[in-house]
Amino acid sequence: METLITNIHEIVASFVGISEKVQLQIFNSLLVFLFIWIFRKIVNKLIIDKLEDYKERYFWGKTLKTVTMVLTILILSRIWFGIFESIGTFIGLLSAGLAIAFKDLLVNIGGWLFITIRKPFKIGDRVQIGEVTGDVIDIRLFQSSVIEVGNWVDADQSTGRIIHIPNGLVFTQWQANYTEGFEYIWDEIPVLLTFESDWKKAKEILIKIINDKTLSLSTEAEQQIKDASKKFMIFYKTLTPIVYTTVKDSGVLLTMRYICGVKKRRGTEEAIWEAILEEFANHKNIDFAYPTTRFYNNKTEGKEASE
Repeated sequence: METLITNIHEIVASFVGISEKVQLQIFNSLLVFLFIWIFRKIVNKLIIDKLEDYKERYFWGKTLKTVTMVLTILILSRIWFGIFESIGTFIGLLSAGLAIAFKDLLVNIGGWLFITIRKPFKIGDRVQIGEVTGDVIDIRLFQSSVIEVGNWVDADQSTGRIIHIPNGLVFTQWQANYTEGFEYIWDEIPVLLTFESDWKKAKEILIKIINDKTLSLSTEAEQQIKDASKKFMIFYKTLTPIVYTTVKDSGVLLTMRYICGVKKRRGTEEAIWEAILEEFANHKNIDFAYPTTRFYNNKTEGKEASE
């Protein structure tokens, strides 16, 4: 048998001028291509083609193609260039090649470990990661899912879109957690009045309204802050609602600042605005300011006529 193989090598060498060593390398390379081709066909037929989700089928098909390509390159390098003489070296470089091919996947797995251990957010939290804001509904090995809020919808209400965020982004994007340890946020409602309005009376009305609508939340928030301060450096001296006075070009601005639930901002604003509209309707000397054009006549304004 060995004599037959030797004779074949000699015949091939005499016709095409290829040495026995190169012939063996070509033969082994063909075996590698054949083995890899059969392996891919089997995996595709028995596993990948049976996946019902076309996205998963595409993903794992691309993954299999990448893995087999890297494996083929490494084995051919061993055959043709004689590297990887040590099995340890081969395995090490194989691992390095796979790490490069699956860099994003490995980073996402690392992100999942970070999320699981450090817990920057958990299911049910409202978070912002980069430009995406939403309520976390799922945390998986490679990605986390949020149901989006905000965007084209006002007051942080849901858009209905589910956004999948790669876990690896926790290492490169900042994250804001609206609900971790403290389930309330500060909200502000600006109320702009005309200069002629009784702004002092209006301020009294606004203070009464936000005390009625939000004061009970301040007590709950205070207890949550005490609990959260054991884990984070959170300190608020005053949690009670307040109304700030500012003068703007077009009138007196009264800004209502108060505590409200993270997911109840729009409902709280609605209740406050309805109370404001009802109360201001009972006072003729309180008017909202809005863009207007005024013409002055010194006589009607009670001033002396200009020369």
